[in-house]
Amino acid sequence: MIASNVKLDDGTVIHHPDLVNLYGCTIGAGTRIGTFVEIQKNVLIGKNCKISSHSFLCEGVTLEDGVFIGHGVMFTNDTYPRAVNPDGSLQTEADWIVIPTLVKRHASIGSNATILPGVTIGEAAQVGAGAVVTKDVSDGAIVAGVPARMIGRIDDTPVDMHSSGGMR
Repeated sequence: MIASNVKLDDGTVIHHPDLVNLYGCTIGAGTRIGTFVEIQKNVLIGKNCKISSHSFLCEGVTLEDGVFIGHGVMFTNDTYPRAVNPDGSLQTEADWIVIPTLVKRHASIGSNATILPGVTIGEAAQVGAGAVVTKDVSDGAIVAGVPARMIGRIDDTPVDMHSSGGMR
């Protein structure tokens, strides 16, 4: 489902529009969105991003231009989620505050990574598959693991990601 309040810029490609859930979000020109992706209200996605299948972008997430999101990436926006208040009443939007997350331009997040709320992933940074990002990632850093830790840096020259080059 693509709700009527979604802003899609020119050239946005949604491969299977009947198999996504998009509402209240803004998606930049040239961005491609895979199957079974959910993008919630107030999410801002820049130009020429790629969001792979089965990913979840919750309210409070901003992706700058040229960001890659691998398969099954999960963003969160609440550090201490609860279904009910202390009195047992069901929580509503009034009972919590969205904690924003920023992914800067040209960053890449590997499949099945989990991004905790309130972090910034730096420009051209790379998050390894399966990582759990609990704190900010600096520009050009390569992080992996649980919790994610820096294991290298992206070189300033073009990187062949299939070789061992590109880290210093």
